[in-house]
Amino acid sequence: MPERDTDNELDRALEAVLLVADEPQGLVHLATAVGRPVEQVAASVARLVNDYDGVDAAGNPAGVRRGFELREVGGGWRFYVRAEYDTVVADFVMTQNPSKLSQAALETLAVIAYKQPISRGSVASIRAVNVDSVVRTLLGRGLITEAFTDSETGAINYATTDLLLTQLGLNSLDELPPISPLLEDGAEGFSHDLR
Repeated sequence: MPERDTDNELDRALEAVLLVADEPQGLVHLATAVGRPVEQVAASVARLVNDYDGVDAAGNPAGVRRGFELREVGGGWRFYVRAEYDTVVADFVMTQNPSKLSQAALETLAVIAYKQPISRGSVASIRAVNVDSVVRTLLGRGLITEAFTDSETGAINYATTDLLLTQLGLNSLDELPPISPLLEDGAEGFSHDLR
């Protein structure tokens, strides 16, 4: 197989992996996923970045600049909407996709609201289920945001947005109802008699 065809196949394989990845993917992890050396994966990622930016390896115009980009964040690579299209995408998500949140999304949103900033893994641990798709939904709806990336673990921590406060009719998170204290017997903090 000619080298260029091999490069194209690697590029497409990486695109497919990055398309479904929820978190930024490091070069070593990507190389493991596609079974290729890290150096080849790094060259492929550089080609993809240039392709989406509409430039050749020298930075000269060489195609169409896409509405998304492949960006390195938190030690890994991930697709993002280009900043100039944020408003269009936000408008689409908020007005064209008005469906209600699922029970799972509401529960995940509650955990994030009360425990923020919190990582996806911590939310999953509290809920005892995988929350990847739910977090994507909440991010897409603009109800949560990536607050920061933990420098030690690389985990993205999430927090709620002002849009959530607006939707709930609150001025601040301090207005959320208090959570009953968690005590050993679980009986304290509830307003009704459990007998």
